[in-house]
Amino acid sequence: MSKIETLANKLFSKLLTLKNWALAQLCALWKKYSPQLKQLDFAKVKTFTLKYKWRILAIIIALYALSKAYDYFFPATDKAGGPVTVTTIVVEKKDIPLILEATGTIVSNNIVDIRPMITNTVTKILVKDGQEVKAGDLLFQLDDRNDKATYEKLKALADDAQSQYLRAKELVAKNFISKAGLETSSANAKSAMAAAKAAEAQLSFDYIRSPIDGRAGIVNVFPGSLVQASNVVSTATSSTATSSVGAMVTITQLNPINVQFVIPEENIPILLENQLDGDAIPVTVTVGDQGKRTYDGKVLVIDNQVDPSIAAVRVKAQIPNDSKTLLPGQFARVSLIAKTLKDVIAVPSQTVILSPRGKVVYIVDKDEKAVSKTVKVLYDYQGQSVIEGIEAGDRVVVEGKQNLRPGGKIREAKAAAPAQN
Repeated sequence: MSKIETLANKLFSKLLTLKNWALAQLCALWKKYSPQLKQLDFAKVKTFTLKYKWRILAIIIALYALSKAYDYFFPATDKAGGPVTVTTIVVEKKDIPLILEATGTIVSNNIVDIRPMITNTVTKILVKDGQEVKAGDLLFQLDDRNDKATYEKLKALADDAQSQYLRAKELVAKNFISKAGLETSSANAKSAMAAAKAAEAQLSFDYIRSPIDGRAGIVNVFPGSLVQASNVVSTATSSTATSSVGAMVTITQLNPINVQFVIPEENIPILLENQLDGDAIPVTVTVGDQGKRTYDGKVLVIDNQVDPSIAAVRVKAQIPNDSKTLLPGQFARVSLIAKTLKDVIAVPSQTVILSPRGKVVYIVDKDEKAVSKTVKVLYDYQGQSVIEGIEAGDRVVVEGKQNLRPGGKIREAKAAAPAQN
């Protein structure tokens, strides 16, 4: 028995005790004064009434209130009127997906700000605004004259040092030089080769390539622009000129793309259960106010800590973006199937009534009479409620329940049908 039913029974007992006490008091007054009723005239009755008027009024009010309270909490079945026209459904057990909804933001799966490694002047721009690029594509060329000359000089010295080392190996074999001379020649060759490789790396900084596949943003530099390493992205335009520093261009991977959102702390165990089972958690994403198109994806990662300021955990999911119509920063609505409830009873949410005894539904018994059943709502989503307290096959009243009382007769407005998802 639930706490609400226990409290209702206690209240009923107290009301019944109070009612019996009031009746006993009336009976006592009747026995005391009934022998004198024949001798009383109108004047004596008036005097008696005026003398005990407040007591009589209090007793009448108490009896009226007790009667109304008793009828409200425990309506008598024999007071039911004619049949009430209702609509019912026959409930069945089914699997119901437990859906969590959240709002989030579209974020790129990979994004890179292209910045120079050295201070130099741009000589060629080989990428256009909004161009699709592949990893390794040449985007910018800087002034390479000095670095190329340095590399060619050191490469020539490295080749010469290598040749001298090979010649020294032949001379050692003929005992014309000592092994110490060979070792010195080997060290010189290695040093020259290392210097050449360093120059080659320096020269490569003059050729800026894309590290990822993606779409280029707006190009922020022009031929002849002086670029510097580690600048903040900034572009300034005035009436006479446009100047740019920082990122030369930003490359953004658009397919696939990610959506980041937060899930309340109380729903974390449900998500982690699916993750531990190795099941990919599916998501459905809509972007924009109209939501005409949906994107299906899956959860990539659940963050390893809860943000205490909002009592929620960050979640990142990935969705396809073949048409490349989704861009980072867009607002998104996310529906996540966290779990599937197996073999549960689902009814339309409108069938559940909030009463003094808690949440109840009306079912129809074999005699075509309404029976009130206390239920527990486990899950509520988009007009469907998963409940406990009734069995599969019960006929549940959907419409017309506002005129029902326990024990009241019903008349079906249309044939009973199985509950719909």
